[in-house]
Amino acid sequence: MPGPPAGSGGPVGPPGLPLDTDKLLAARLHAVKVRPYLASALFALHVVEDRSVPTMAVDAHWRCYVSPAFVARTPVEELAGVWVHEVSHLLRDHHGRGQRYAREHEEHGPGARLRWNIAADFEINDDVYGDGLPLPAGAVLPSLLGLSDGLLMEEYLRTASLAGLAADLSWLDCGSGADGQDRPWELGPDGAHGLSRQQRDAVRFRVTEGIKGRPGDVPEGWRRWADQAFHPPQPWRQLLGAAVRTAAGGPGAGENHSYRRPSRRSAGVPGVVLPSLRRTPPRVCVVIDTSGSVSDAELGSALLEVAAIARAVGGRRDLVSVVSCDAAAGVAVPLCRAESIALVGGGGTDLRSGFAQALRCRPLPDVIVVLTDGQTSWPSTQPPCRTVVGLFPRPARATDEEDPSYVPDAPPPWAHVVTIT
Repeated sequence: MPGPPAGSGGPVGPPGLPLDTDKLLAARLHAVKVRPYLASALFALHVVEDRSVPTMAVDAHWRCYVSPAFVARTPVEELAGVWVHEVSHLLRDHHGRGQRYAREHEEHGPGARLRWNIAADFEINDDVYGDGLPLPAGAVLPSLLGLSDGLLMEEYLRTASLAGLAADLSWLDCGSGADGQDRPWELGPDGAHGLSRQQRDAVRFRVTEGIKGRPGDVPEGWRRWADQAFHPPQPWRQLLGAAVRTAAGGPGAGENHSYRRPSRRSAGVPGVVLPSLRRTPPRVCVVIDTSGSVSDAELGSALLEVAAIARAVGGRRDLVSVVSCDAAAGVAVPLCRAESIALVGGGGTDLRSGFAQALRCRPLPDVIVVLTDGQTSWPSTQPPCRTVVGLFPRPARATDEEDPSYVPDAPPPWAHVVTIT
């Protein structure tokens, strides 16, 4: 956003200068005209006049604090860009992300706050200006440090030192909506005209729908945001557990007839005792990829999943067996304690032998769970039981010293795949 004039540490103009509301709202209408997919968010902001704000700023509750002096000296088209700039902080949750970054890195104080604000501006400004919104002279762009556009706030904070810009940008303050740090001039969570969490989510949802409805007119950064805003990464442990339970709960899995409890249908056949259909916990065989491409940390994570699978079948460890497999499969070992399982391997990978070993188990397992990095060949035919694949993530293209063009096959369509992050 544009900054105060040279030599000024804050807003300029007569102390009693009134806020030119007509000009400010005309700028918002211009912003809506050139960025129609942001209309819901722009109209959701509540204006608060405040002479202590350097330019314009937002808090996490969608209040927009405005300096009358800044409005007076800024052309309407540039004010429209500032409207879009400020609402971008809120839509992209720089407030929550700034707080998380502070907790994870134990960084606090005005210096850290300014660095987060600069990094957040780097993230959004390449999507704000152009196409009807002129680039102001004081705009904060990644090119100031020779950095690439299109990165996230956290990536700029990790990969670049922003200390060199801090002295020149000490005036920069987009409010707590940009970094999660409260300001003395903000009204706080109990102040008037703030949006509730549900209202903020509703605004974000309407904006994502507007972006998806105009795919050819929206910058790449906004399209990426819309794709991820309401589809956050899923907790893979819960997903893996749910996949195992779903596979084990399918028709025929773990079902058997029993005369211990007569069927309710016996009442309709006098003198005949019909067996009832009883569901028993499923048998699960876990095939663990122990090839050299799987790290020790991933093997440790695999053992944790074995213990979780045992809990998912009601704690019946006798129903869980484990096969360690690289290019060849070991014997299916009944589970006693997950931490005592010896995972043998370290060579190449061919999980087809692991599937074959799992299917030699008697009785046949109801579910096969495969924990692997996916750098393997897969069976050409679907096993007679359900299959869940826990996939350790890898780059889309894997290199092979003997065959640089090698690309591993994706898991087969008959497997339920959960990415382990």
